[in-house]
Parts: sequence; structure tokens; C-alpha cells
Amino acid sequence: MRNRTRRLLVPILALAIGLSVQIPAAQIYAAQIAVQQAPEYGPPNGTLVIVGGSWAGTGIMERFIELGGGAEDGRFVIVPTADGDYDRSGNLRDFGEDRVLRSWRDRGLQNVSVLHTRDPAISDTDEFVAELEQATAVWFDGGRQWRLVDSYAGTRTYDEFHKVLERGGVVGGSSAGATILGEYLVRGDTRNSGIVMTDEENHQLGFEFLRKVAIDQHINTRNRWDHIIPVIQQKPHLLGIGLSEDTAIIVTGDTFEVMGNWMVAVHDNTRAYQPWEKPYFVLAPGDMYDMKARRIVPPVQ
Repeated sequence: MRNRTRRLLVPILALAIGLSVQIPAAQIYAAQIAVQQAPEYGPPNGTLVIVGGSWAGTGIMERFIELGGGAEDGRFVIVPTADGDYDRSGNLRDFGEDRVLRSWRDRGLQNVSVLHTRDPAISDTDEFVAELEQATAVWFDGGRQWRLVDSYAGTRTYDEFHKVLERGGVVGGSSAGATILGEYLVRGDTRNSGIVMTDEENHQLGFEFLRKVAIDQHINTRNRWDHIIPVIQQKPHLLGIGLSEDTAIIVTGDTFEVMGNWMVAVHDNTRAYQPWEKPYFVLAPGDMYDMKARRIVPPVQ
């Protein structure tokens, strides 16, 4: 069983020559520093695609599919577990392949499957993780992030999620599926998503794909720009990241690149702010940020 605390892994720097795939700028920068030290925030291998909610017309999903090995060759696993068992009309929600995978198959994916259970005993079995053991990409749908914790934390499935990155794959998610990727679980309370910091001890820790980070989402459309200020005040070792809709960060090592149509708020309490300023700054699409150095990265020439 994987220990869900910080793990120290030795990164392997692979240089690929003659590939037709365009390498993201954040990945180039991360490769330049990877030989110097292991990442403290992001994964030593693989890539994270973390979306603030919605992505139509942004190219984000196309990037995710490319990082996952492509529509024809990649092996994609979609996790809809954050969704509730009932829809807004009170009808029992369908977690079958036809509904969950329709949009993915419309994008041409040849190898894509659903992974879903509410029972952690099931998610701890060999049979349940069989597809995941071969996956090159995992995607977490939106909903409520605590449902993912209840189903998968401390199980074989949790371990296999992390092994996708260790193999050089990609893990992504949107909305609740974005927040679960961080260390501190923002809005993990089972009573109300408006509760930013829960007192439920079993719902305070995310899946730690991105360590020492707290992630919020929908900050533009739901006016959440300031909502994780108290998180960083109470947990000053964390870096706060607020994601707008139609916006993502692409994480490689300790560096991320902003992609999409809107802004990302960075709550960095090591930075000096004027009394009239709010304790965060914003990054635009194309901007890059080094989480370990806590600095904006100049464009790669």
C-alpha cells in the first residue's frame, strides 16, 4: 500500500529526438532543471492537466489526449465518481459507458473505459484495477471531490492512479476533478461545497499528485477569487492555485504553464504585497510559473 504522505522519487530525464509531437514550454523548462533536483510540488514523471471547469474551444482536451498517447494509441480511463448518484431532477444517475464515454468517443478515442465504484473494498481488488494498470491517461470528472476520497483513498486504485504518472502518462481533471489532484482538499466538506475548509478530518487531504498545493476552481464564474485566502493563512506552507473556467495549468515537474481563455490566481504568501493589494496575483494564458522557486518563468527562446 502506498503511503499517502510525501514520497521522494528519483526522476529520470528522457530526451526524445525526432518526435513529431510538440513539447510544451513548461516541459522544456522542467527538463532543463530536472537534472539538478527532484520536484517538490509536481510529479517526477508524467504530466498533470488541471482544469478550472469547462474547456470547449480551448485546445485543452486535445493537449490531454496528445499527452495520453493520442486518440488511437493511448489507453484512457475516465473516473466519474465525483458525480452524485442522482441528477438534479432526482433521477438515478447513469454511470454506464454510453453516457460517460460519449464525448470521449466523439473525439476519436479508440481505447477508453470507465472506472467507478462507491465501495473502497471493490477499488482495492485486482479485478477493479486491471484496466488502470495499462492506462496511459486518467481523467477525473467534476462533482464533489470528497466522493473520490471515500471511494479510492488508501486502496490499490489510488496506488495505480499514481503509477500512471510514474510510467510517464498524464492525469487530469476538471472542477472537483481538479481540486482532488492537490494536497489540501478545498471544499471537501460533505455538507456544502460553499464550505472551503472542512472540519471533517477524512476529507482534508487530496490525492497529492500536486504536493504542497491547494486548488480551487470556477473562480471567475462563481466569484471565488478570494475564497482560498483563509486556506493559505491557516496553512502557510501551501501554494494556492485558483483556476478560472476554460482555463488549465499543464504541470511538468515543479513548473506549470497556463492554457486556455482566462486567468489563474496564484496565492503565494512568500511574496510581498502592498496593503491595498489582495494576497495573490494572476497569470494569463501562456504564462509559466515555477512553484518551487516561487517565480514567473521567462518565455523559452
